[in-house]
Amino acid sequence: MKAYWIAHVDVTDPEQYTEYSRRAPAVFARYGGRLLARGGRAEALEGRETPQRNVVIEFDSYDQALACYRSAEYQEARGHREGAARAEVIIVEGMAP
Repeated sequence: MKAYWIAHVDVTDPEQYTEYSRRAPAVFARYGGRLLARGGRAEALEGRETPQRNVVIEFDSYDQALACYRSAEYQEARGHREGAARAEVIIVEGMAP
């Protein structure tokens, strides 16, 4: 079953965050991740205020999505996001067809 990495991000230091944005997509691709949404228009209808950025990445499996997040390559890229943004990241398993 497919899995989806969903991130809600509020950037606090755009200059530093640029380095994360430059590195992370290559790691996602290495693990088979396909960016479905990255930024763009969004509106919170319930719950918290709309984050600045919403990201959805599709993976072929839950294990693949977790492996990407836990990889040394992603953790290195993630280090560039620390102190530059507040992020919530979840991985959710898709439904069987």
